[in-house]
Amino acid sequence: MYVTLLRQYQLVISARGALFDYCETIKPAHLLTPLPSFNNESMVSQLMHVANCYLFWLANSVLQQQRPYFGEEEHRDLRAVRNAYQQVDLITNDFLHAFKDSPEQQMFITRPDGNTLTRSPFEVFTHVITHEFHHKGQVINMSRQLGYTPVDTDIIRE
Repeated sequence: MYVTLLRQYQLVISARGALFDYCETIKPAHLLTPLPSFNNESMVSQLMHVANCYLFWLANSVLQQQRPYFGEEEHRDLRAVRNAYQQVDLITNDFLHAFKDSPEQQMFITRPDGNTLTRSPFEVFTHVITHEFHHKGQVINMSRQLGYTPVDTDIIRE
């Protein structure tokens, strides 16, 4: 299953790359524009939220690494966002490697509110990648609201 999950994550990276390449065509000010229809979040804040989700679930909750979250003030342009995701890729690789022989092992995870969950590494990995695609769709929608015509950023694209 380890090789399959690595391959799946490579597909996620490819789709993310298509999104980042598309974001390069958006004016930097628009990437930071808060949109009322998205709770006054910006495209960059959505992207950084996803990066921090990877940190929370994979590094801090499951691997118990207690890594600091990415701050929005330090990640206000696409270059900085891409750099954060390079770190996310390393964390994800470490996570997949750590559980390559036990992806279904049940683990206790403490949420920020103090509640605990029992989940497997496979479930957590599935959560973070589907969460990323949810927010990728929001970024695309946000760009549409700002007058851009999105490109295909899915895993299967022409």
